Amino acid sequence: MDFLPSALETLVEHFARLPGVGKKSAQRLAFYVLSLTDEEADSFADAIRTAKRNVRRCPICQNLTQGNDPCSICSSTKRKKDIICVVADPKDVIAIERAHEYEGTYHVLHGVLSPINHVGPDDLQIRSLVDRVSTGSISEVIMATNPDTEGETTARYISRLLKPFGVKVTRLAYGIPMGSQLEYADQATLAQALEGRCEF
Repeated sequence: MDFLPSALETLVEHFARLPGVGKKSAQRLAFYVLSLTDEEADSFADAIRTAKRNVRRCPICQNLTQGNDPCSICSSTKRKKDIICVVADPKDVIAIERAHEYEGTYHVLHGVLSPINHVGPDDLQIRSLVDRVSTGSISEVIMATNPDTEGETTARYISRLLKPFGVKVTRLAYGIPMGSQLEYADQATLAQALEGRCEF
């Protein structure tokens, strides 16, 4: 786009690198940034720099936290420390917390096993999870990875690693979503729903 100033084109390219942001959305974001006042632009840039500088991984669960201290969930005295919910990404923690039903702690893998993308066990936070379980203070590990091929592969791999420790490993139930109708559910979803049925 030779008709755009090079500085604006560079800004568009940076926004386009963000996940889920296409070229047109990147252009809209770039033009929005240009419409900010100098103070607003400085504040936006400072927020990015501050987050990049100060946000770290929790030394216990690998979720995001500020500084080198354990995150608010690991630090809470109200959480059940003997239960760990394993998720792929920090955004999954947010999703589960929104339900207001879970009272245990988490372990964030920062990805899932994906041979196609060259992501192996050493690229994820699996060793730190095994170290946590090996202390003997954990009674249950809940696998909450996505119900796709990579998520299932990761969950099965981790459950095999944890088996020697005698810890109870469970999987989130999957099946028919609330408000849907059985006639529209696919075969795999119905099979999962039947397999994960519970007493009523």
